[in-house]
Amino acid sequence: MTKPIYILGISCYYHDSAAVLLKDGEVIFAAQEERFTRDKQDDSFPMRSIEAAFAHAGITINDISAIGFYEKPLLKFFDRILQITFSVWPRGLIQYHAAMQEWMQKKLWIPHHIKKNLNYKGDIFFVRHHESHAASSYFCSGFPDAAIVTVDGVGEWATTTIGHGKGNDFSLVKEIHYPHSLGLLYSALTYYLGFRVNSAEYKVMGLAPYGEPKYMKEMHELVDIKEDGSFRLNLKYFTYHYGMRMTGRAIEKLFKAPRRTPEAKLEQFHKDVAASLQKLTDEMMLAMARHAKKICPSDYLCLAGGVALNCVANGKILKSGLYKDIFIQPAAGDAGGALGVALAIWHRQFNGKRLPRMEHVYLGDDYSMESIRELLKKRNIPYEEFSDQKIIEETAKLLEGENVIGWFQGRMEYGPRSLGNRSIIADARNRENWQKVNLKIKFRESFRPFAPTVLEEHTKDYFDLDRESPYMLLVADVHPNKRSEIPAVTHVDGSARIQTINRAQNAKYYDLIKAFKQRSGCAVIINTSFNVRGEPIVRSPEDALNCFLGTYMDYLVLGNILLKKSALPAELREKQEEYAGKFGQD
Repeated sequence: MTKPIYILGISCYYHDSAAVLLKDGEVIFAAQEERFTRDKQDDSFPMRSIEAAFAHAGITINDISAIGFYEKPLLKFFDRILQITFSVWPRGLIQYHAAMQEWMQKKLWIPHHIKKNLNYKGDIFFVRHHESHAASSYFCSGFPDAAIVTVDGVGEWATTTIGHGKGNDFSLVKEIHYPHSLGLLYSALTYYLGFRVNSAEYKVMGLAPYGEPKYMKEMHELVDIKEDGSFRLNLKYFTYHYGMRMTGRAIEKLFKAPRRTPEAKLEQFHKDVAASLQKLTDEMMLAMARHAKKICPSDYLCLAGGVALNCVANGKILKSGLYKDIFIQPAAGDAGGALGVALAIWHRQFNGKRLPRMEHVYLGDDYSMESIRELLKKRNIPYEEFSDQKIIEETAKLLEGENVIGWFQGRMEYGPRSLGNRSIIADARNRENWQKVNLKIKFRESFRPFAPTVLEEHTKDYFDLDRESPYMLLVADVHPNKRSEIPAVTHVDGSARIQTINRAQNAKYYDLIKAFKQRSGCAVIINTSFNVRGEPIVRSPEDALNCFLGTYMDYLVLGNILLKKSALPAELREKQEEYAGKFGQD
């Protein structure tokens, strides 16, 4: 029998470190390091993710055929970072010192770290950052050919690329280089609006519908968009290319307002800036998609890079009709680079065959019912256990009304979204659930919207969407006659960020929503990530239990086990008061 080919892909040392394991080209394990360390957006070497991958596959480092890293660090440091730093000297002095410390201590030593940490003696391959992004989307799309657009902050030099995939390979044919970057433009305005860079861009996207795009003149002062979708930033308004902040006084003069301090009250001005930024992003992404269609003709489009997580812009591209179909890499950011480099190695070094379209991202670790029971007994937690069918019936019944439920099942999701295995769920028909989940469960800003999960066959009944959206990466309008039925997942502009589900993707989650529909007549529920503000999505039953005990969640379902908050001893229920005090309520 032929020995299997195992390829390990790694991303780390910037943000969202991750490890991905392929077996003969098939993704068998993928996870972000933050889920193991509980350090949100952990950038460290993904040792725990790698160990979990090996344990899942039942292999050791001696079984690995090749390891790949998701960018070329030497090119990034010597060709771009040093060149840019010295080009803005002496303003780049502070950034130079910070970069030297970071790179000299770890980033220049990646091959050494891989060999030492893993005791590895085989081949290590390095693939350019945006090639990793492109590979992660195209090779998972199932398309016979496709135009490819990747957009993020920056890789080595590239911030945006356009390419073409056909058969078993692809090529990038056009690039925009740093410091001109849509990702960094979005991050800079995220910073100006008082949110955290590389973490809270999605908050700005959620804030935008509360405003009007009144600042388009200012936006077009920030960036010059060409007919072919290329662009150049007006660098006098930005400081990220030489300083330790994203923006300075120039942008404050442009908008005639100082930068918002974090946690300060959000005024209508901030909402209008967010709306303007989103409209600009839509314009730029559409322009790139049009040009990609022109220079790389195809009926299909693949998207990746952090900006591809902007589901509003994705929805605009889809609705434009430019392409018959689009595929957006569900782990579009840096975590997806680990997947992309592994797939690039599979195809280019091992001449591997294409695999079918990626249909789900339940690729992390899972836990046995025995391990869950042991945890609960060890901590003296009272619980009830049911059969497979009974737990679905009980949970569907509890979903009706105001109950908020932690739903922990099977293998953990890969990427930034909870898609039904590490989720907090509630009744989308109850308007009060929006604020209850935001303020008492997630301890986060009250303006933040929630995504619906809808049974795939009922998508058109509720939403202006004619296809599946399994990864919550498309925004579409809720039908006007349905907005009053599912108010908890209808944003202020009548839109929703949609997850569709079919039984082949996740049988238990599908069956739960179907059982809820049979009881309520509604095929939609709230689905939000199982975590609180500032913490990663839960990985283990212990993580889920701690989050349950520390919030005002009503029930927790761990596999087939049901925990009821009101049935817990008083001293355990008091933990939620500690959490509320820790995070505050906006």
